[in-house]
Amino acid sequence: MRIASFLPSATEILFAIGAGPQVAAVTFECDFPAEARTRPHVVFSHLPYGLAPAEIDAIVSAEGAQGRSLYFVDLPALTALGPDLIILQDLCRVCAIDSPTLARDMAHLPSQPRVISLNAHSLCQVLAEIELLGDVTGHAAEAHALTASLRARIDAVANTQPPTSKPRVLCLEWLDPPFQGGHWIPEMVALASGIPLLATPGEKSRRITWDEILASAPDIIVVMPCGYHLAETIAQFRALALPPEWNNLPAVRNGRVYAVDGTAYFSRPGPRLVTGLEIMNAIVRGDDFSQLPPHSVAKLS
Repeated sequence: MRIASFLPSATEILFAIGAGPQVAAVTFECDFPAEARTRPHVVFSHLPYGLAPAEIDAIVSAEGAQGRSLYFVDLPALTALGPDLIILQDLCRVCAIDSPTLARDMAHLPSQPRVISLNAHSLCQVLAEIELLGDVTGHAAEAHALTASLRARIDAVANTQPPTSKPRVLCLEWLDPPFQGGHWIPEMVALASGIPLLATPGEKSRRITWDEILASAPDIIVVMPCGYHLAETIAQFRALALPPEWNNLPAVRNGRVYAVDGTAYFSRPGPRLVTGLEIMNAIVRGDDFSQLPPHSVAKLS
């Protein structure tokens, strides 16, 4: 089976369940594991490199209003590879190419590939999609072993003694303009014994205002802009023009504002979300970060 993965999380899943040798094509963003970077790229972005967050948001909004995708497929290259299976998503037009954009083109591929669209909004659904990909790629045993280990780690966090007082946690998935973290992020906060602010488990991320942020009075703020690693996140935060009232927030006064590697551990619905849950657990409880992966979290204030 020759597989074309049109989203980074699916690429991570495929390699994690032992289907890496079957992956014949990936996107320009598929950077984990390192071996994935050696596969041909067939999906690219229209977005110019080096844009500021506000510029990206403006383009995303304009393209979305016109019903256009931010991504495109190199169809000649994909045709030459002759995939038997294509994996894409319907979760977010900003994160990866979506199913409606591709439906017409995929139908004309000579290899007549099977197309699977992923759409997980919760940790449970992410685990189910790992098992689905195991079933369709001939790696069911490996996939179920992986999800069993991930469920055990999720349970370990959920069963930890909760703190005396649950902190109110605001997760920022974008900074300019601010967006709250949706989908599985509120669930992760709740599993870590925090109270998620301005978000509902399973619901999409949405734009919020600075007035909403100030009114929510978070005890903890976690900065996790989608598509950025830790160093980039810290740089974005330092360059952000914050409202004067920012310094009055409980999280800021108490030194509980954190940056995380959103790309690796929070944005992509794959196995590393569970590491993200463990990072969130350490943040909520004020634990030592020494046992977490390097360059995964840092205190901003």
